[in-house]
Amino acid sequence: MTQRRIVLVTGGAKGVGRGISASFLAAGDVVVCCGREAPESLPSVEGRGAEFIAADVRDSAARDGLFDEILRRHGRLDVLVNNAGGSPFVMADKASPRFHESMIQLNLLAPLHLAQKANAQMQQQDSGGVIVFVGSVSALRPSPGSAAYGAAKAGVLNLVSSLAVEWAPKVRVVAVSPGMVRTEQSELHYGDEAGIKAVASTIPMQRLAEPGDVGDACLWVASKQAGYLSGTNLTLHGGGERPAFLAAASVNQG
Repeated sequence: MTQRRIVLVTGGAKGVGRGISASFLAAGDVVVCCGREAPESLPSVEGRGAEFIAADVRDSAARDGLFDEILRRHGRLDVLVNNAGGSPFVMADKASPRFHESMIQLNLLAPLHLAQKANAQMQQQDSGGVIVFVGSVSALRPSPGSAAYGAAKAGVLNLVSSLAVEWAPKVRVVAVSPGMVRTEQSELHYGDEAGIKAVASTIPMQRLAEPGDVGDACLWVASKQAGYLSGTNLTLHGGGERPAFLAAASVNQG
């Protein structure tokens, strides 16, 4: 009988993280979510629910406690999905140094520290493990209104390529970088339904990603089918963004 994998999804109880948790649950894995506060509900699939451990991933003692509790409960960790992160919209010249530092800490340093702890455990396991960083297309294009976030996510991509070299062959390290995703907080970024529809029209697939789309991508990169995938970034953006010059040009509008 195949042993169920133990999967940690940071920020795994809401938004994109909830979709990631659901995908791993549907695959039969044991999913542990963490967050600063207990959510109103936990992801569940066919009666199988995720576990929850309260932890602020930016805090060293909280990270230690998180891993200690996972190992106490399950004795191992097979997959880490570094999902927790994000940023409000703030123009760079209006943001304080403290704000910028907090964005770098949340979106780059905390995932690095979590990956270090996961790797230390996975290197001791015969089966090794997989570390998935949830990146962003913000790392690959200008990110006005979230400059520090975009810079942190760009750092994540370099980190993935470096850690994949350092920690192979026992541990694979990969990134999944979504574009725009529809979550319960979409209105904060895109406005009302009309705004969301207008934004979706700029994407070749004519819709925003759903959290489950990101979850299924994370599930695949962590699977045996992707066993030779490491040190790379899977972009998940529905075809990308139509270049602005095409709309501005006075020719070739077909």
